[in-house]
Order: sequence, then C-alpha cells, then structure tokens
Amino acid sequence: MRCPFCGNEDSQVKDSRPTEDGAAIRRRRQCEACAARFTTFERIQLRELTVLKSEDKREPFERDKLVRSVSIAARKRPVTAAQIERLVSGIQRQLETLGDSEIPSQKIGELVMDGLKALDPVAYIRFASVYKDFREARDFEEFAGNVSEAGKA
Repeated sequence: MRCPFCGNEDSQVKDSRPTEDGAAIRRRRQCEACAARFTTFERIQLRELTVLKSEDKREPFERDKLVRSVSIAARKRPVTAAQIERLVSGIQRQLETLGDSEIPSQKIGELVMDGLKALDPVAYIRFASVYKDFREARDFEEFAGNVSEAGKA
C-alpha cells in the first residue's frame, strides 16, 4: 500500500479490525520510510460495476462518490456517518447482486431515494431536489407535500 505522505510502496499493518457493519476491514498502517500512520479500508467487491449515464456515457461505479452525495443530502441532520456507510453498503450490495455489470444511473438514484426516505425526510427531499432537478419553489412544495401526506398514512 502506497504511503499518502511520501509515496513509499512499503507499509506495515499495525492493527486490523472489522467496521461496525462488518462490511469492511479497517487497517491502521505505518509507512516504513517516513513512519507516518494512515488508515485503509478493505471491502469485498463482487464485480466491477459500470454506471450508464445519460446519452450512453459510461463510467466506473465510485462508492466514494455515492457516499459524498448522500453525506451532502444529510448534512446538519441527525444522520451518523455509520448510518450513511450502512446505507451505501446496502445499495452497493444490491447493485452487485443484480446480475448485470452495467447499472443505469436512474436505478442508483431510486435506491438512494428509497434509503433516504426511510432514514431522514429532510435528507430525502434534499437529494430529490437534485435527482429530480427541481427548478422552482413550487416543485419543492409539491414534493414535500407528498412526503408529509405519505408520512401521515
């Protein structure tokens, strides 16, 4: 594992333990050249996923990009980093078990919407505003009204 501080290829694992959700192994490492310490995460990857974007563009699935977008939606909300990790891990597992290595971006958006709806209504609305491309305040009002009506049922 390359040291993020000096670029040296050799590092020593000082400590390994599973993450809270058991979906990854957290490793504390120490660079043998500069003695700096850093953390890495090791995850199971069932298959390489490709995201099908609009206009037939393809790009590799990036878990960190999904974590960032969910984190932005949940910013300043009572949602912990562990909850976001569990949500993203669940989405990634669902995508990997679909049986297809090319996943439409709309499918990923729908899975995120479903997960956020159960996690936090404000984060759900924030994500929806970007995903559904709200243009006016009326779009927010209509969507939020549907969310609050669904919560009362």
